[in-house]
Amino acid sequence: MYVALLAHERRGDRDVPEISLDQISGQLSLGVDRVMTEGSLYDRELAALAIKQARGDMIEAIFLLRAFRATLPRFGATEPVDTGRMQVRRRISSTFKDIPGGQVLGPTFDYTHRLLDSQLAEGLVPEPPATAEASPATMPRVTDILGRDGLIEPSPEADADALVGDLTREPLSFPALCWRSAIRRSAAMAAIIPSPAKSASARSRWNSWPKMSASPCRSVRSP
Repeated sequence: MYVALLAHERRGDRDVPEISLDQISGQLSLGVDRVMTEGSLYDRELAALAIKQARGDMIEAIFLLRAFRATLPRFGATEPVDTGRMQVRRRISSTFKDIPGGQVLGPTFDYTHRLLDSQLAEGLVPEPPATAEASPATMPRVTDILGRDGLIEPSPEADADALVGDLTREPLSFPALCWRSAIRRSAAMAAIIPSPAKSASARSRWNSWPKMSASPCRSVRSP
């Protein structure tokens, strides 16, 4: 009964042609991208199907795709991608104005007037955009630039034989406290307590925090 009611509401006016998955994937591309990203499953057709089934409710579509993903076997893990060698459509850096590789605006709403375009209601066929050859220049990550200057802590060396974690199957339990974070807290505590008058409240707050552990920093997984 309820399934039939949902199907009736989803279909809408029978005199209007039914929307296809190709239309959703091609013309609602940002919604499809969001559902794939938050649903942790890269499949445009399935994401478009979830959007159609959810009647355009992105949150419900994400739940649908996550539920389907939970039924799939895990048979491998992807290799990390060197994003500095990618051909990008949009790349903006607020840290460096003259970042190597340049600022690439791409198709974005950030630089539009945000006015409703009435021509879209009349079936506007857009003109083809200007094109150019892809730049062969590399686009290094900002963190790599900061790392070469010694302004950011390097990433720890990964164990090649370690299993790849999956947060959708092994969720983290918080707080994941270690001796490094405790040292940072104690340093921050010393910085915000300049006078002896606040020492009592400082000790009270410090004692309420979890005690540091002798083990190295690592995420604590729930059983």
